[in-house]
Amino acid sequence: MLKPNFFFLSLRNLLSEIAFCPNSHDVHIYKKDGDKWSKIHELKEHNGHVTGIDWAPESNRIVTCGTDRNAYVWTLKNNVWKPTLVILRINRAARCVKWSPKENKFAVGSGSRLISICYFEQENDWWVCKHIKKPIRSTVLSLDWHPNNVLLAAGSSDFKSRIFSAYIKEVEERPAPTPWGSKMPFGELMFESSSSCGWVHSVCFSHSGDRMAWVSHDSTICISDATKKMRVTSLITDTLPLLCVTFITENSLVAAGHDCFPVLYIYDEAQGTLSFGGKLDIPKQSSQRGMTARERFQNLDKKASSDTNNITLDSLHKNSISQLSVLSGGKAKCSKFCTTGLDGGMCIWDVKSLESAMKDLKIK
Repeated sequence: MLKPNFFFLSLRNLLSEIAFCPNSHDVHIYKKDGDKWSKIHELKEHNGHVTGIDWAPESNRIVTCGTDRNAYVWTLKNNVWKPTLVILRINRAARCVKWSPKENKFAVGSGSRLISICYFEQENDWWVCKHIKKPIRSTVLSLDWHPNNVLLAAGSSDFKSRIFSAYIKEVEERPAPTPWGSKMPFGELMFESSSSCGWVHSVCFSHSGDRMAWVSHDSTICISDATKKMRVTSLITDTLPLLCVTFITENSLVAAGHDCFPVLYIYDEAQGTLSFGGKLDIPKQSSQRGMTARERFQNLDKKASSDTNNITLDSLHKNSISQLSVLSGGKAKCSKFCTTGLDGGMCIWDVKSLESAMKDLKIK
């Protein structure tokens, strides 16, 4: 397993190549050769820590953003990655970046309480951006594009999850009506929902785009269904706060966070409910089996002490999971997904293997 101390990662060609930031100003690109990974490129241009990476699979371009308040679009020419500066016109750090499905524009969330929608202007041969500002009141933490290439979901630290129109008439045709609305001028607020008392860490559209899910720091997972008059269904989980979420089918979601293991949640469209589907991690055989109650409490007391060197977790990840990525099958019928964590670990999960290994696990 490749184990750099990365926080942001992007994958290409079903995990044959990965791009990640090892908590620095640089981006490293590794290629898989058999069971080994080797570094083939190093992208050096940012003057601050890289905070977001996204790799466009079709156009083979990488976009990065960082605390230097800039974004770069990287293009591979003659086996050399060439950067193009994108001036975001922000006065705070960029926080996240995401290519649109058609890869003709990308969105950058920042601490400037706005979203920069960037597109390439052919006449002047440069990247330009437009800003979505209102009604954002704090840092934009996460982004996800609707399949129609126009609507954009955003989660922010003002406790809100929103959907905006990011329609750019210079690069695309007028969008068709959607269940989220029919009038979609640039910057139009299509949907807004408030979290009770937590930052919205991650947002995600379903494969159809008719549903949008998000997780917040109050250990809540929510889903809004546009086909049901934008009905919002929420579930207060019994886990530590979740940091990332993705659909793996139209009715199934995987979320993960500070508990260090992915969890399955099931959405019942008819009942309008969200329910716990199962923990997607097979724990190791516990060494506490056969212990007396007194010995178990003594062991718990040791784990709560300041000496954490001997503490081990049963989960594959040994620290918080910060990112979920669908590898194959798409959001409609995911067969493999990837988790990356603050432990520097990257794990690939096979959905069919998980179903067969866990008797009570049912993915709808």
